[in-house]
Amino acid sequence: MKNISEIDANFKIETSLNVKGIRFFDIQSAPFKVYGVFKEGGVYRRMPEKAAAGVSGGVLALHANNAGGRVRFKTDSPYVAVKAVYAGVGKMAHFAISGSAGLDLYFTDNDGKEVYKSTFIPPFDVKEGFEGIADFGCKKMRQITVNMPTYSTLKELYIGLDENSVTAPADDYKIKKPIVYYGSSITQGGCVSRPGNTYQARISRRLNADYINLGFSGNARGEDSMADYIKDLEMSAFVYDYDHNAPSAEHLLNTHERFFKRIREKNPALPVVMMSAPVFLPDDNWSIRREIIKGTYNNAVSAGDKNVYFIDGRELMAAAGNDGTVDNCHPNDLGFYSMAEKLGGVLEKVFAE
Repeated sequence: MKNISEIDANFKIETSLNVKGIRFFDIQSAPFKVYGVFKEGGVYRRMPEKAAAGVSGGVLALHANNAGGRVRFKTDSPYVAVKAVYAGVGKMAHFAISGSAGLDLYFTDNDGKEVYKSTFIPPFDVKEGFEGIADFGCKKMRQITVNMPTYSTLKELYIGLDENSVTAPADDYKIKKPIVYYGSSITQGGCVSRPGNTYQARISRRLNADYINLGFSGNARGEDSMADYIKDLEMSAFVYDYDHNAPSAEHLLNTHERFFKRIREKNPALPVVMMSAPVFLPDDNWSIRREIIKGTYNNAVSAGDKNVYFIDGRELMAAAGNDGTVDNCHPNDLGFYSMAEKLGGVLEKVFAE
């Protein structure tokens, strides 16, 4: 393992944190590993700008929100600081800024489990960026995961560590090929209190699995161009739920099975999980939609597909009941926990087979 001062002796980032001996490092440099996003055109994105533009204006506007982005590394620094520089900040009345624009930190304990440590919360009037620090109180080698904002876009992210600490690459995920999630604002992370509480992040910790979040708030319409982008990704499983964003049951009927078939044609053995909207008390409209999605599943099973799974949205919210949302639509932390419990259990069985 290298002493961190040996990584780049000339690299210095200005900071307002009053911490003696702190040094900041760009997450693009070794030994930091970035997951779920990549840098293109000066910002972090979840898919290439050109591909996003080919889907819709809404997807283009949202594809650089950093939902599912993570940076992982090991260090014995007694603290970990972040310096986030934004290209855009998402703020909404019903969504805590700690979830839409904040970051949070997990570390791996002696039992190998990822444990929540701290949330880096920007001031509400944040525009260009902010800094935050998590203090462990002592030097000890730890594996660190920093989760990026769900509804904001980062231009730069720097990690601040003690200048005398050592760093090393994080361990690879056990499930190296990412689970790819496609869907609505719920998939993107609205309205979680912090990014590590999304259902995808919870499942990642449970299964030790990489993932890519392709949730597009209000703009997941099951487009052919989106299916064509997703089908070419390297992935261990595919999960999709765009029920909430389908403008009508007719639209869902015309797109849902077609979307699945485009994915399946390119990936004949890929586990595919399809879910109806996470609504605990569905009315007739949601029930009609659920049956359309279940119809895609039934047709696949009838055709001999043994790698397709269906989850009823009512089951996704079973642990939360009718208290799992902030606005009768977007899950709160309890709702995301409930979704993770159900979907995580299904995926756990998928990977055990």
